[in-house]
Amino acid sequence: MIKAVLFDLDGTLLNRDLSVREFICDQYHRFYRFLGHIPKEKYVSKFIELDCRGYVWKDKVYEQLVNEYNIHTITPEQLLEDYITQFKNSCVLYPNLIVMLEMLKDNNMKLGMITNGKGQFQMDNVAALGIENYFDAILISEWEGCKKPEPQIFEKALRKLNVSASESLFVGDHPDNDVKAAENAGMKGIWKKDEYWGKVEADYIINDLSEIPIILKEAGENGIRIAKNI
Repeated sequence: MIKAVLFDLDGTLLNRDLSVREFICDQYHRFYRFLGHIPKEKYVSKFIELDCRGYVWKDKVYEQLVNEYNIHTITPEQLLEDYITQFKNSCVLYPNLIVMLEMLKDNNMKLGMITNGKGQFQMDNVAALGIENYFDAILISEWEGCKKPEPQIFEKALRKLNVSASESLFVGDHPDNDVKAAENAGMKGIWKKDEYWGKVEADYIINDLSEIPIILKEAGENGIRIAKNI
């Protein structure tokens, strides 16, 4: 019987691609007097390239941007501080996120989140999406002292939720850090499809978050009820 569903954040609940593009466009306009000599799309595309889908922390990204585009009137540290304090204002959630979470909570599912990243920064993003109160446990790698794909962070989450691995599903977009890591920890893995990765093997594959309650129902887990509009 499935008692808990756990989620990754970036690329799974938070539409990071849209959020990053919205943020970096806004940043360009905020600091236009310092960045205006660079064409906007050039600045935006270079940031996205250097960001490497979030796997490069932004101190390195801004250092390279400043050097490459000969930016002298604003420092990498100032741009980084803007990222840390303002990114939350650009967070975009995926369709059907809130409806899906409400359905799971209505059916007494325990909900957890495991995300790599900086602690307060990620919590600010969770709060900006308006989903913090849906979760019984939120684990962020900086604060936990371990990160995905290490099994310890999954084990910590399961202990906090007081469920076993066999009673849990994990939903994520990264084939290794999310799906394989969760399966290695004994959980069922749901891959939220991302064309970037090509073909991925997982226990379940979804295109949309609304499919998660359907998977639970079809599996006969917990007798979960499905709203007619999903």
